[in-house]
Amino acid sequence: MQLNSLFGGAMVERTLANLPVRALFRPKDAFEALAGSDPSPANVLLRYSVWLLILPPLFSWIGASIFGWRLGATEPLYLSQLTLVRISVGYFLALLFGFVSTALISQWMAKTYGASESLGRHFAMVTIVGSPLALASVAHLVPDVFFNVLVLIPTMIWSMYLLYSGIAVALETVPERGMLMASSLVGWLLVAAVSLLGLSMGLWVMGIGPLLGV
Repeated sequence: MQLNSLFGGAMVERTLANLPVRALFRPKDAFEALAGSDPSPANVLLRYSVWLLILPPLFSWIGASIFGWRLGATEPLYLSQLTLVRISVGYFLALLFGFVSTALISQWMAKTYGASESLGRHFAMVTIVGSPLALASVAHLVPDVFFNVLVLIPTMIWSMYLLYSGIAVALETVPERGMLMASSLVGWLLVAAVSLLGLSMGLWVMGIGPLLGV
């Protein structure tokens, strides 16, 4: 079944609910279903992707509200509900920007690597690749930095495997070009991550973040 029917058919909710499982346990089937299709970007985003993007901020807000963030051997850091809401909204907006920009850059690269330029297909591909990370963000319910690193780093490796193994299949290009395109996307993601860390630190120093000494 192709994703144009997955995102537009009468059974769309049931199909979308199965996509995270397919990405985790049957990724080849998920990417083969994507090949040759032209799903609507809006349908992919609104009916599936945005709900995955909500999970990390939601889990982070719940965990920080109950337990506080533990940044090391110090006492847990408890923040006001207003601050937690602001951080969670910023977290969601950063994830949304990262998702959309990665899909757009992937589409922009597609012509160079002889891949499909269907924007909806790029939205769906990024969604499938990012599904393990979104689901693993349940680790935020235990707001300890060390624990989250232990959970998310192996999950990130799995997402990178999905990207490298699936991009040539989903976007219908030769495997060699798919590998090069995947490497280019990883480079973009690394630059974006470092830039986001720098921006976050700058905003924190300017006083937008909570004061740790208070």
